[in-house]
Amino acid sequence: MKAAVSRIQSAFERLARERRKALIPYVTAGDPRAEVTVPLMRALVAAGADVIELGVPFSDPMADGPVIQRSSERALKNHIGIDDVLAFVSEFRDSDVSTPIVLMGYANPIEAMGSERFADAARRAGVDGVLVIDYPPEESVEFAKLLRARGIDMIFLLAPTSTGARIEQVARLASGYIYYVSLRGVTGAKHLDLDDVAAKLPEIRGKTRLPVGVGFGIRDGQTARAVAQIADAVVIGSRIIREMEQASPETCVKKAATLLKEIRQAIDA
Repeated sequence: MKAAVSRIQSAFERLARERRKALIPYVTAGDPRAEVTVPLMRALVAAGADVIELGVPFSDPMADGPVIQRSSERALKNHIGIDDVLAFVSEFRDSDVSTPIVLMGYANPIEAMGSERFADAARRAGVDGVLVIDYPPEESVEFAKLLRARGIDMIFLLAPTSTGARIEQVARLASGYIYYVSLRGVTGAKHLDLDDVAAKLPEIRGKTRLPVGVGFGIRDGQTARAVAQIADAVVIGSRIIREMEQASPETCVKKAATLLKEIRQAIDA
């Protein structure tokens, strides 16, 4: 029996046919308030998101810069745990059966729940991909197998410092897409060196046929457009969360959607 094509693969295949690039916003589940999360996800799709990365709040998000750390702290103050995050995905699926959802977070909450229980619950909720920041490929073989058996893609990060051997390991295990972190540093860092990114992508593409998304340091339409010219997807997180932080609780969803729409227009221009 042929395996069903994942929602992530379908989305990238459709975009390839349309000669467009994927736009992948990242938001933290439960920030600024629990009741905002699902309306925010829907608004981002309406504004042009092709995939949504939904952050699972964690108390020690070591790869995240101050903006995403603060969003995680706010979500934890709202008592948002992994069960709540899965419930948000389930609710979102009631009205949207096609937009892929990738959960992004750290190993601890998954291990506390139990990997197999988590994989089952994620499948039931309608999760399409999982990115565990602190799971290197050499420690992920079993987990990737658990996910794949349930039709869930395991997404991995690669960085400017990734060696050829690491790229090969990731290429063997990953499915869905690969997330290339364009900076040496944490999310939301300031400087994005496009020449660096452009130099690294051919090495990654030489080892995998998966789409490659680029994130960290994308702040506006101009950087997003430049990244879209060399990558298959543009990932944007800190800037969206900053927009929401600076808005009132009533306008934060609209602010996030307005920013994403501008980014979408810049990428498609």
